[in-house]
Amino acid sequence: MLGHVRIQIHAWHPRRVLTTAEAVEIDVRPARLGSRALALMVDIAIQVMVGGFLYLLYFVILQLLPFEYSTLILPETVRLIVIAIVVVGYPTVMETLTNGRSLGKAVMGLRVIREDGGPIRARHAFTRALIGLAVEWPGLLMPLLTWAGSLTTMLASRRGRRLGDLAAGTLVVHERRPVPWNLVPGMPVGLADWASTADLSAIDDELAEAVRQFAARSHQLVEPYRTMLGQGLFSEVAAKVSPEPPPGTPPWLFLVAVLAERRRRSAAQLAATRTVTQRVLPGFGEIPATSR
Repeated sequence: MLGHVRIQIHAWHPRRVLTTAEAVEIDVRPARLGSRALALMVDIAIQVMVGGFLYLLYFVILQLLPFEYSTLILPETVRLIVIAIVVVGYPTVMETLTNGRSLGKAVMGLRVIREDGGPIRARHAFTRALIGLAVEWPGLLMPLLTWAGSLTTMLASRRGRRLGDLAAGTLVVHERRPVPWNLVPGMPVGLADWASTADLSAIDDELAEAVRQFAARSHQLVEPYRTMLGQGLFSEVAAKVSPEPPPGTPPWLFLVAVLAERRRRSAAQLAATRTVTQRVLPGFGEIPATSR
């Protein structure tokens, strides 16, 4: 019965952990086809405007040059230069200067990072853009086959990586994390001293999440299931915590105290991790000023 009830209130969210060269674990959420397609649409709109501006500049220069010199500028050459600047130059420059964010990715809260969690360099951005031009979007080499192959690769990849990511050793991740709306009570009065010395290492993330869901949603449960679930969680958590709580501690307050102390310790560890993360990946997790 306990497991049956827990399934009803517990939502599991998959996570991907990258370990940096400094042995720091970064919890990331890979971007899939939908969010990346929306970011690509924004980038395409910007690239069209950049291409239009370059062609306008070309025609203005053409009118200003003497006729004998204007004939030396071949339209085909200009077209190739514009394609190179728009399709390769734009993403390479933007992703290099912003540590992995084109304007489209910034709007969607995405960022390109290396496989080891570090920031990308110019060579990574250039490789991704060059593969995109050659075999993905628009796919100059066998476009009808390579385009479908690129889409299939992204759909089949566990991390949603396209051919350019595989060639450059990169992946695209979400910078914005979903925030739970259910509030959980803080540390109960009189249990802070005991909780600060308790050994909570045996409580894994799954059990802690089940306790958090129960504490946040217990008012939505009906009896006798609320009591049954509370007693079951109390027994499961109490068997993994030492020393025992003060005599007479109600099961509800015991669970809340364990959850609050675990959150306090996680916050301290997260602060230290963020310090190292910002050193190896500057700006990771920050919302761009344009979207605030």
